[in-house]
Amino acid sequence: MNTQIRATTNLQQTRATVTSYIHPAVIYGKRFFDIVFSCSALFLLSPLLPLLAMAIKLDSKGPIFYQQIRLGKSKQGAGNTFTIFKFRTMRNDAEAAGVALLATKSDPRITRIGRFLRKTRFDETPQLINILKGEMSLIGPRPERPELSSEIEKNRPFFSERTYQVLPGLTGLAQINQSYQGSVHNIDEKLGYDHAYSLAISQPLSWIKTDIRIFFQTILTVIKCNG
Repeated sequence: MNTQIRATTNLQQTRATVTSYIHPAVIYGKRFFDIVFSCSALFLLSPLLPLLAMAIKLDSKGPIFYQQIRLGKSKQGAGNTFTIFKFRTMRNDAEAAGVALLATKSDPRITRIGRFLRKTRFDETPQLINILKGEMSLIGPRPERPELSSEIEKNRPFFSERTYQVLPGLTGLAQINQSYQGSVHNIDEKLGYDHAYSLAISQPLSWIKTDIRIFFQTILTVIKCNG
């Protein structure tokens, strides 16, 4: 019985690989780059991260890190979830009622250090751990909260397809073209960017061109504090 179960599982995995619209070179190439980049970035940022953690702790009460359930890569319409890690940028009671609330422009819940972290996108650096674990990629669609995604899906039926066979990313086409608030309120534009990215990485050459452009535009965004 165990042998049959293993054989069935292997067959399902083989079929998933064969039916993938993304070239195998892209899949393995992205994963290799994700590991190399994450390890390098964590090493280079190791002197800065403790200082940011100290600033968060001194600025407001609450934990240094913020954990939240997000949707990961989806397969055949079903999405898996994972716990995302970020530096906390809001007050500890930002969602005291237990209801998911979208951030707004000049949101009073955002702390002083939180505004700096969001502008520079340093609040996203703990997600390098998620990337190393294979839950995220450096570049991909922004990972959404399940409860918010369910609400959006009611009016936009193909919203969950943004991450079909694609890992969500720390940065991406939508992230570099929209601010925090823009990505939240202009859902149709965000959806267009995410689907465009998914199509762009189906072949190796197109993937390399697209990811290189996004990578360097992300660096410029961080330098200019245009997050």
